[in-house]
Amino acid sequence: MGYEVPFGRQPVEAVVAVPPSKSIMNRALVCAALADGQTTIEGVAPGDDTIAMIGCLGALGVRVAVTDDDTVEVTGIGGAIEAAPVTLHAGLAGTTARFVTAVAALGHQPYTVDGNGPLRRRPMGPLHEALVALGAEVEHHGAPGCLPVTITGPANAGLPLLLPGDVSSQYVSALMMIGPYLPDGLDLHVTTPLVSAPYVWITAAVMRSFGCASVGVHEERAVSVATGRYDAGVHYAVEPDASSASYPLALAAVRGGTVKVPGLGRQSIQGDVEFVQILEEMGCEVRRDDDGIRLSRDPERPLEGIDVDLRDMSDLVPTLAVVAATASSTTVISGVGFIRHKESDRVGDLATELAKTGARVYEQPDGIIIEPSLLHGAALNTHDDHRLAMAFGVLGAVVEGIEIDDADVVSKTWPDYWETLEWLVGAEARGR
Repeated sequence: MGYEVPFGRQPVEAVVAVPPSKSIMNRALVCAALADGQTTIEGVAPGDDTIAMIGCLGALGVRVAVTDDDTVEVTGIGGAIEAAPVTLHAGLAGTTARFVTAVAALGHQPYTVDGNGPLRRRPMGPLHEALVALGAEVEHHGAPGCLPVTITGPANAGLPLLLPGDVSSQYVSALMMIGPYLPDGLDLHVTTPLVSAPYVWITAAVMRSFGCASVGVHEERAVSVATGRYDAGVHYAVEPDASSASYPLALAAVRGGTVKVPGLGRQSIQGDVEFVQILEEMGCEVRRDDDGIRLSRDPERPLEGIDVDLRDMSDLVPTLAVVAATASSTTVISGVGFIRHKESDRVGDLATELAKTGARVYEQPDGIIIEPSLLHGAALNTHDDHRLAMAFGVLGAVVEGIEIDDADVVSKTWPDYWETLEWLVGAEARGR
């Protein structure tokens, strides 16, 4: 038996503390690991991705000590990776796998990067090719361009680097963060339009916080990083996760009422905070100030569909899709064909599962079309994807009888998600 999502009819009124950003956390961990000395990171993102990153960095000789529930002390190695040959296991964490693959290329020993079955199917080829161009050796032990691979450095070639940008921005971010430790820095040119570009800006912002002032992102088509070192002694505070915030905010959109998420103020470095502007266009009221985001919808005002390119907010496709399934007119989501290679096929698998609820969903090569329909309960599969699971939770809060298989997949980024949703809906946990 799966997990039956708590259902309710009343508007939601709540202030919700969402977990810290795993995207920012993993970038801060890499910068702190490569610094020479101790760094404090406050606001540790919970979940499997953070655990995987800490484990991989520890295997490379970085000391990461958890001092309390949300703070870690990182003792960096100054870019000198001297650990014996080890296997770096990333679990299901694509971000971790790509980042530590680049970090491993700074060392002189062979390091094997691996992950669980679904991660072995995710594309890594452009990153591997870039590291070879930089002078590292990459040995594949499975399908070319996929895990597991063995990386032997050091990466030390000083040539302009060409990299496609239409598969994942994580390749760019991974190379950016090792850029200061390459002999000639990094001169990277993106050969195709860059997807999820705001995450590259997050990377640059985190690097600057660690003293790397000479990182430049030039019109999303080129990146330059000068040689240097990351500063130790930094006290870095991780802000709340904007992607996770999309779920309680979407709940207010579909149920009516008001949800406020503290900590995601006007100074947020995350592109996904702009998701609330899409919800505003659909009929919600939004207020952003220095303290956070507040989203409201009058239950008497129906949600309207929208035509939107989500190339730069692709993690939020499942969230928008479930909101769109409750809207009064058609929604067209485009620009996101590349998300077929995330934890799941986030176009095809999403369309398949929403159709089980009676939603009229039409899969497109680069997105999805959702038309108004009468929705009903159904058993939905997560396809090992935490974002599908959490989005289906939002839908189940307004459509009675939604049951989710493998609901614990949310442990990847928000282990307490279902408890938070139950609190928001005001229902008892059932069948879990």
